Amino acid sequence: MARIVETDNHGGDYPDEKFVDLPTMSQPHARRVANAINASFPKDWGRFWKVVADDYELQPGFEP
Repeated sequence: MARIVETDNHGGDYPDEKFVDLPTMSQPHARRVANAINASFPKDWGRFWKVVADDYELQPGFEP
C-alpha cells in the first residue's frame, strides 16, 4: 500500500513533509493521483507530491 506526501520540490534540507489526507491506496492508484496533483502546478512550484510506502517517515521542517 502507498500514501502521497507533499514535499519540497527543490531538494532542500528541511522539506517539511505532510501526508495528503487520503486513505492508503495501491501504488498505481497513488501514482495517478500524485501525477494529477503535480500536473496542476507549474514545474518550478515550491512543493511536489510523491508516492511513498505506507510506513514512510516524514522528513521535518526547519526547527531553530
